[in-house]
Amino acid sequence: MKPFFLLLACVLAWASFPARAQEPILIRFSHVVAPDTPKGKAAERFKELAEQATEGRVRVLVHPNSELYQDREELEALQLGAVQMLAPSLSKFSPLGVREFEVFDLPFFFPDKDALHRVTEGPVGRELLRRLQPKGLIGLAFWDNGFKVMSANRPLRLPADFQGLRMRIQPSRVLDAQMRALGASPMILRFGEVYHALRSGVVDGTENPPSNFYTQSMQDVQSHLTVSRHGYLGYAVVVNRKFWEGLPPGIRSALEEAMREATRYANTIAQEENDRALQAVRASGKTEIHMLSDEERRQWRDALAATTAEMEARIGKDLVEEIRREIGR
Repeated sequence: MKPFFLLLACVLAWASFPARAQEPILIRFSHVVAPDTPKGKAAERFKELAEQATEGRVRVLVHPNSELYQDREELEALQLGAVQMLAPSLSKFSPLGVREFEVFDLPFFFPDKDALHRVTEGPVGRELLRRLQPKGLIGLAFWDNGFKVMSANRPLRLPADFQGLRMRIQPSRVLDAQMRALGASPMILRFGEVYHALRSGVVDGTENPPSNFYTQSMQDVQSHLTVSRHGYLGYAVVVNRKFWEGLPPGIRSALEEAMREATRYANTIAQEENDRALQAVRASGKTEIHMLSDEERRQWRDALAATTAEMEARIGKDLVEEIRREIGR
């Protein structure tokens, strides 16, 4: 009987172990924007690439539109391990104590996306991502959304046009100072609340890349949009550090390659998606679009120049100067 019981024990042990061993590694990727935005499409692209590269050993569940967590909750959820991956806007890292990310909020600081990519894809960008590690995060990549427009229910051509408006912002001291310099009252709201706040009159206007404006149907509640390109909105893709460092090395390297390819895709489509969104807003006939003249843009720059000077000490003068050298300003 001994061989029988030995065989039975082996069968039972085999039956209990492989079932667990064969379960795929689950990555919950949460974000707050629509699936058809640049970030939404890039997240889906990463899912596809990651699952292919790992031959199904990793399964990625993408949760868009604040389906799981709102702006202020998602980073805490990531730190606690409730989700494994996020792509928060760069402003979101300042409340964690990494103020250096607010450099991306400085008005009229980056002249174009080529200059921006020299920062995000170079030593400065790598160092910024490294500074997230003590917060329990691993920074994997920077993803573009694009340069922002301003919107309200009256034309915004000159700084004086902002006087008295309540403008929604992300949680950023730089963005707060920017709106105050224009004569507006900044109000921090979660992204998922902005449409309803605009519709109900809680806020009068906001700033967004065109893709965010259009995919949230803001053309239904904002009668004027100014193509100001005054600031940049981008994202950092981050993972829970304990989760990432606990992955088998082969899986981690496959996911890193998938992220590199997804990043190339994200940064290629961002401008195209924003151009398409702006055309769709114009075609809707609901929102009048204003293009700044050279003189109007000069007045915006003059009004906001003090914001950069004021915020340098908070962000770090050495970092600001290093980026100025990198982008040739």
